Amino acid sequence: MRKSWETLGGLLVLMGLSGTIDHLAYQPILGPFLNAFNRYVFPRFEVLHGYELYANLLVAVAGVVVIAAARRVR
Repeated sequence: MRKSWETLGGLLVLMGLSGTIDHLAYQPILGPFLNAFNRYVFPRFEVLHGYELYANLLVAVAGVVVIAAARRVR
């Protein structure tokens, strides 16, 4: 179970960083998958309009938190 949480956290980190890169400059590598938050989720929320960069960074930070929490659990 711990490994699956670490994998999920790693995926969130990758998606957050990739979305940040995509927001600053177009990123064609695995764009539809890694940038799913940036392209499909964030545009649906009006409150995030103008704050997409911070939202992507928050996804990456959430991934780091999930990884850290998974490593603390035995």
